[in-house]
Amino acid sequence: MKQTVAVIFGGQSSEHEVSCMSVVNVASQIDREKYDVLLIGITKEGHWVKVDSVESIQDGTWKESRVGAVVSPDATEKCVILSQEGQVEKRRVDVAFPVLHGLYGEDGTIQGIFELAQIPYVGCGVLASAVSMDKLFTKIIVDDLGIRQAQYVPVRREELHDMEAAENKVEARLSYPVFVKPSNAGSSRGVSKAENREELAAALKEAARHDSKILVEETIVGHEVECAVFGGGKTPVRASGVGEVLAAADFYDFDAKYYNPESRTVVNPPLPGNAAEEIRTDAVKIFKAVDGYGLSRVDFFVKESGEVVFNEINTMPGFTAISMYPMLWEAAGMDKKALVQALIDHAFARYDRG
Repeated sequence: MKQTVAVIFGGQSSEHEVSCMSVVNVASQIDREKYDVLLIGITKEGHWVKVDSVESIQDGTWKESRVGAVVSPDATEKCVILSQEGQVEKRRVDVAFPVLHGLYGEDGTIQGIFELAQIPYVGCGVLASAVSMDKLFTKIIVDDLGIRQAQYVPVRREELHDMEAAENKVEARLSYPVFVKPSNAGSSRGVSKAENREELAAALKEAARHDSKILVEETIVGHEVECAVFGGGKTPVRASGVGEVLAAADFYDFDAKYYNPESRTVVNPPLPGNAAEEIRTDAVKIFKAVDGYGLSRVDFFVKESGEVVFNEINTMPGFTAISMYPMLWEAAGMDKKALVQALIDHAFARYDRG
């Protein structure tokens, strides 16, 4: 009998559309001779529905589904509950693949449901997902590793009631220009560059729309690079080669990343000194430090001097046509189908206590 993979996508985060792009690539690479694929979409409003096909995701009609689909937290059932017009069906699930980016998907929340249900799942666990999603807490962990990262000042939303005090707090530690980011938002949503005090105030307000914690960072000038990581548990952690982001905009914000055709990525670019190997080593250290499992993409800057500066870690990186994670493993000899299979195999090993 085939095993069933529940592939979950969409979600309530600002990265809903990115998830819908990623899941098409993931679902199309799952071996249908080995697995039945149960597609579950989560609308922006938080409604969970059974989705009939990849094609309905591509044309957006999946949101019209009238079949509810939720993961049961009951560990004795390990199932998805399907419901339509008062009729209920329980569909057993062997493994879950949450192709969800950002809040309520990449932050430990849905991982907690899988843990309660004792359903094996792809990707990092509750702790790793939560601390990696929160840029401030990631920085606190990386500080302890002694790895160079951008200097930063945390600001809470309530501090903005006294904007002058918040501005003074930032200016006491950092010089302009600075980058302002929501602590808990991915894909560069709500990120702004501030060149002066007036722009800082606007950037803080914009970031506060996305999260209650805000991170203000020094500007690092250099190559924007990314490294893919796979493994954890009994599987040795491996790092891919390095990819460089060539952003079409002033910085790699959401629109530049997904909607500007001039933005592009380069695999294994020439980097100064020993930067590439240092990135690979640091990526593995950071992944282990946050208790990573399965996969992550770790992002860095490389200055012209060759100095490597950690930026952030993403525990469910994109799988879109332009996403670096699958591209880097493909360059290392593992195509998308093999990568998706490896991730599913690794998910099954999650509860192996032997």
